[in-house]
Amino acid sequence: MEPILNVDRIEKYYGKKANITKAIDNISFKVNKGEFIGVMGASGSGKTTLLNCISTIDTVTTGHIFINGQDITDLKSARLEKFRVNELGFIFQDFNLLDTLTAYENIALALTIKGEAAKRIDSLIREVAGKLGIAEVLGQYPYQLSGGQKQRVASARAIVTNPSLILADEPTGALDSKSAKLLLESFEKLNRELQATILMVTHDAFTASYSNRILFMKDGKVFNELVRGNDSRKQFFGRIIEVVSLLGGDVSDVL
Repeated sequence: MEPILNVDRIEKYYGKKANITKAIDNISFKVNKGEFIGVMGASGSGKTTLLNCISTIDTVTTGHIFINGQDITDLKSARLEKFRVNELGFIFQDFNLLDTLTAYENIALALTIKGEAAKRIDSLIREVAGKLGIAEVLGQYPYQLSGGQKQRVASARAIVTNPSLILADEPTGALDSKSAKLLLESFEKLNRELQATILMVTHDAFTASYSNRILFMKDGKVFNELVRGNDSRKQFFGRIIEVVSLLGGDVSDVL
């Protein structure tokens, strides 16, 4: 089976000549359908640059990124925008909800942009809202919602179009511990019940422990990988801390 995501020997440089920074250093990995992948690393490790390249926000210097067999490094302008709308879902740390639209309308906007038939929009929104536990707040505006509710609305907007890959950038960064736990449990449910494929960047070990597999980054490289297997989330959390310690990292960098 062809992977949803295939990152093939990518590198990313910033700057010119004598002042060049290598943000990504020859990274390769694959993500299969239905995986929930965490990417961990301290600030400056290259994890956000990696996410930006996969999300088409930034471009690689060398190498290739394939999503559903399509080499996104070859796509330009209109074709790239169409691909982004149809294949990718985005969850940001700061929610990126439109203040003048209700939760329902924020979610509907993603479907409208994709060109979904009007008669299907309501049922699609209510289905995903039910799974994320936000059905009762669909008529409310962002200012009326808690941080956790805003992030679940943002998650509904990302998943409602049925994208091939959901990209989450520090999704719990602006949430309190209770809201973060509820959101991560929602991610688990989407991954388990809808086979949603999720790639989540985080510096936080607790957040990463909800994923099935973790790629650890340091100095622009993937230097270790951890698979959850049959471990409980608590056991997996312990293994994450062990890996960071054994590799000579500072545990405080990822907590």
